Amino acid sequence: MRISARNKLPGTVVEIVKGATTAHVRIELAGGGIVTAAITNEAVDELGLAVGAPATAVIKASDVLVAVA
Repeated sequence: MRISARNKLPGTVVEIVKGATTAHVRIELAGGGIVTAAITNEAVDELGLAVGAPATAVIKASDVLVAVA
């Protein structure tokens, strides 16, 4: 697969929590960090995501916001 996004973080699916329409997919990266993505339940099924499977978090965003209290 070729994609224009530059921020690709390969890892392993460690958790999938499906809600009514949206699932939260947690991907553990090589260094031990976790990235959580919110995607549709349909996308989880279409991609065949499962705990223990390899997956890549692809980040394509125009803004990243950071706040502190």
